[in-house]
Amino acid sequence: MFPQQIQIPADIIYITVMPNRNLSADELKLANELLKEIRQKLTKLSEGDSLLLFAFRRKIAKELGYDERGKPMARRQLKALKWAQQHMKCAHCNEQMPLEYSELDRKFAPDGYTPENTDLVHAKCHQARQAAKRYT
Repeated sequence: MFPQQIQIPADIIYITVMPNRNLSADELKLANELLKEIRQKLTKLSEGDSLLLFAFRRKIAKELGYDERGKPMARRQLKALKWAQQHMKCAHCNEQMPLEYSELDRKFAPDGYTPENTDLVHAKCHQARQAAKRYT
């Protein structure tokens, strides 16, 4: 079974976006060393308690995710703002869009979830944008 084809309106213009930065070999080595240190510290903190180690990992992962994406309430508020600014229409296809199940699409990921750096789009339109940027 093949995935559904996503129809892209002919009048859609894509903005060329810089790809996300990758680490150099030296930077990757530093990141892996840091990760090793963090794992060692978490193991030491958990003192052999596997449930505590799991909880520590989850906490760290959650907080790092917030560093990149912001907290869920802030993203919900941004979605509501964008929905109103876009007159309840998808920024990609310009069709009516319910707020529920809409998605924020960052124009340049490192700039985060801000009103200036995001569009609110249908999930299928978000997938089309990601495919056009070769992020799939």
